[in-house]
Amino acid sequence: MPLRTRAEIYGKEAAALLQEVSLYPGILEGQLSAFHPGKEGTVNNLLAHLKRQGRIAEAEDGGFYPYGECPRAPDSGMVRAVWVLLDFMDRVEFHSSGDFPVKIVFFSSGEMYEIVHVAEGQEALVCHAMGRCREDGSRRIVLVDVPGQIPRLDFPGITGFCTVDSAGDVSYYRKG
Repeated sequence: MPLRTRAEIYGKEAAALLQEVSLYPGILEGQLSAFHPGKEGTVNNLLAHLKRQGRIAEAEDGGFYPYGECPRAPDSGMVRAVWVLLDFMDRVEFHSSGDFPVKIVFFSSGEMYEIVHVAEGQEALVCHAMGRCREDGSRRIVLVDVPGQIPRLDFPGITGFCTVDSAGDVSYYRKG
């Protein structure tokens, strides 16, 4: 039996990490490890290898970006939206990044979900943007900076609200 090369052994994992870094710029190492449970050591080694190859870069805030795309101000909304996605990961069939104000789109049990980030002070803008979307049957999980924003938010498809703390813990809320 011929020996397998490193590329053959770790190629799929490396490709998956590159895809996750590309989809979710600013993603943290702990989040990448959560996408690959039980393979934390492999994730750590592959991240170091991809950095040495110049395929990804690690910003001062610890987030990973495709090489050449490190922003001056990281998108904390995206990083927090990834924590929300990871809460559902055991039931997710497919996931991808979205367009403003939708950070992430995912499918679970045949249903489409959108994680919509509303930064404090952008409630009217997001309500206007989301109000223009015709009802498409997607369920929207609204990620807010603080629970006090919830009464100011109303647009089609809202399933619930959430916040994410600095440790990545997600708290869920309902309006009412």
